[in-house]
Amino acid sequence: MAESIGGAAGERSNLMHLPEIFIVDDNEEYRELLSAILELEGFKVAGFSDGTSFLENAKSRVPVCVFLDLVLPGQSGLDILKTLIARRFIAPIFMISARRDNPAIVEAIKSGARDFIGKPFDPYTAVLRVRDAVELWGRRAAHEMAPPQQLVQYVPGVKLSHMERAVLLQIIAGGTNTEVAANLGIGKQSVANHRWRVTRKCGARNSADLTRIMQRGSADMVKLGDLT
Repeated sequence: MAESIGGAAGERSNLMHLPEIFIVDDNEEYRELLSAILELEGFKVAGFSDGTSFLENAKSRVPVCVFLDLVLPGQSGLDILKTLIARRFIAPIFMISARRDNPAIVEAIKSGARDFIGKPFDPYTAVLRVRDAVELWGRRAAHEMAPPQQLVQYVPGVKLSHMERAVLLQIIAGGTNTEVAANLGIGKQSVANHRWRVTRKCGARNSADLTRIMQRGSADMVKLGDLT
């Protein structure tokens, strides 16, 4: 049986989901720079100079997200990513590399990396990726409380079109704009427009807030069946 890492089914109860961020990079300067940036955001940061020590810690600790360098001593970042994805590691993984034209970057995204950040990077870019990860965790948590179809039975005082309802289901399920577009057969810009309209209609600040609003639905709210 494959060794469990970071949230495989049946093992999540033994794992600690902590408000920390993992940085896997053999370049100490970049580790310290990224750590300093993210600690200013209030996160605890754990740095690893190689994949072996990182994987050992990932067996029992689930971070908010992981920044994983593509080039590492021993196993490459791509190999580590594939190991994590195969073992259903649930934290978002952001690949980092100084080589923006490396074909491995494309392969990493196809293999399940959440995104790629090129070195040297704008500090705000790293912060945005972490905020994206936090929002993803929020959507997942709400989604586990109730199935998406149940969450969107009611919307407080608004009416949604068929496509808006379909997009809403996908948002609550945790889908990105790219994933929603592929699932519904529409363009990413169309998804973004529908997402914005649904969020605005429901008075939500963002996708995570939208899911929380759905969770608070009650019988006196307008049914989504009352479509425009």
